[in-house]
Amino acid sequence: MTGEPNLLGDYVRARRELVTPEQVGIPVSGVRRVPGLRREEVAMLAGISADYYLRLEQGRDRNPSVQVLESLARVLRLDDDATAYLLRLGADRPRRHRRRKETVPPGIAKLLATLPLPALVEGRYFDVLAANALATALSPRLVAGANRLRTLFLDPAEQALHPDWESAAGGMVAGFRESVGTDTDDPRFIELVGELCLASPRFSRLWARHDVEACEGAPKRIDHPQVGGLRLNRERLGIDGTAGQTLVVYHPDPGTDSADKLLLLASAIQTPAVS
Repeated sequence: MTGEPNLLGDYVRARRELVTPEQVGIPVSGVRRVPGLRREEVAMLAGISADYYLRLEQGRDRNPSVQVLESLARVLRLDDDATAYLLRLGADRPRRHRRRKETVPPGIAKLLATLPLPALVEGRYFDVLAANALATALSPRLVAGANRLRTLFLDPAEQALHPDWESAAGGMVAGFRESVGTDTDDPRFIELVGELCLASPRFSRLWARHDVEACEGAPKRIDHPQVGGLRLNRERLGIDGTAGQTLVVYHPDPGTDSADKLLLLASAIQTPAVS
């Protein structure tokens, strides 16, 4: 086990530090020198020995039973997404081969070009693999070769597009951890997380929390420099036959001000500029 990442131990430790004694009914007296719960408190509440829990955190036991993991999930107040992630961390991991380059299926590339809505194809590590012209008009950073995490945390122009930037940043990091799962030995993942942890203190703090959230559709607010405020629905559709690629489509509610503004943006990219 030496040299292998301690994903399970790191995760339960990070989540333990975010749960207060009051949340689990433990009376507090005096000064506590640790954030969140103590190891022995988690062990007691989960019905396991303190020594066994210590082995889990230290990575000396990496395959606990489902019952133990579900007990820990209850104590650590994990929701369904986070519990599913914890169960994956505790499962046996077959040795993986290095991933091939992510390639957008030809049919999806054709569909992307014909969609009358902002749309892009996103890889497992939130790389933009392809984007149509309206997506790029929505954000110039939505172009093939960009990475959505990198632009959101490191590009001030991208941050200015998101009036809910703090919430968007937290959600994207939690979604990224869910998307990657246990596949953390890929050089692409290691390079990206290392770069962002060094370049963005905010990313580093969010990554250390080990939040997990399923990447699902949700309404998004965008403060566009040309057409103003937009409220769009974001849909995320898995692409069959790929290793985690997603088709992301933004669409407004019909008859709204945002629908009119999106039509204006679409007409602007279709009309040649007059010199």
